[in-house]
Amino acid sequence: MRIYKILPRRDWEAAWNAQVYEGSDLDRSDGFIHFSTAEQAQETASKHFRGQAGLVVLEIEADDLGGALRWEPSRGGALFPHLYGSLPASLVRGVAEAPLDPDGVPRIGVLP
Repeated sequence: MRIYKILPRRDWEAAWNAQVYEGSDLDRSDGFIHFSTAEQAQETASKHFRGQAGLVVLEIEADDLGGALRWEPSRGGALFPHLYGSLPASLVRGVAEAPLDPDGVPRIGVLP
């Protein structure tokens, strides 16, 4: 199963250069890196990233993260993938742009 991380392009570029992503300020504050499933990603974009241009979406194979990935309840009890640790850049399977739609919501596109 693939999971997704929405973040500013500049943060991904810094992570790529360092070969590791340590998470956003919110991630570090919460103690884990927030991810979404394909079904959850657009709602995450709308709720947390409205009006933010220059975003990308990272695609990661959940199984590649091993035991550091936990599925925990969030919005309305839905299980969300949370990574307790850093994300090695080498595990990112794809990177896609997330342009803003006319309402200022990042458009995630068609995820599998």
